[in-house]
Amino acid sequence: MGEGKDNAASLMGTKRLSDAVRQAKIAAAHRSDVIVDIREADRARLEILAEELQPLLDELPPGEDLFDFTISGGMHPRLWIDGTANVMMARDRRTYRLVRETRLGRVVLMEAAEPRVIADRVTDYVAERIVERDKAFAAEDGLNERMIAPPRPAKAVSDEPLRAPAAQSRASDFVVALTWLMIGVVIGAGILLAIASYQGVSIG
Repeated sequence: MGEGKDNAASLMGTKRLSDAVRQAKIAAAHRSDVIVDIREADRARLEILAEELQPLLDELPPGEDLFDFTISGGMHPRLWIDGTANVMMARDRRTYRLVRETRLGRVVLMEAAEPRVIADRVTDYVAERIVERDKAFAAEDGLNERMIAPPRPAKAVSDEPLRAPAAQSRASDFVVALTWLMIGVVIGAGILLAIASYQGVSIG
């Protein structure tokens, strides 16, 4: 009797809909659990990689703001290196993938299953970025232009012996005094000649 009711309900579609809703809820719960488990597993692996990168973080100068090294949340956790590069887990959830986000799309720099291997590649990437930044600063600091400026012409070297400033000053003072003395002698002789000629004209 009960079986007949179930058959009737199935024909009417009532039991089919309720069963479908119940199955959909169960499937959604399973998917949610799986997604949460995958996200937590990815985050745990990225935290292992962050521990491998700790020596690199310790070597960075204090106040270095070019690099980030933080794990972001969301459906796909990522360990960000800087504003464009990050490490995420591949589809197999076991392979680390170092990628860089560009205007042309995502570029995969390296894939490795071992965190130490990917940490070494991240270290190389950080070193390359530091060198690139230093080159950019060197191109803008103006030091190149100052270093390649033409040197000042060297002063002509004289064969005369070097004199101390004080000795040169005394010599120049002596020359000036001697000049004025000669001028005085000439003027005095001229005055004497004028007086003598005047007296001679007066006596005559």
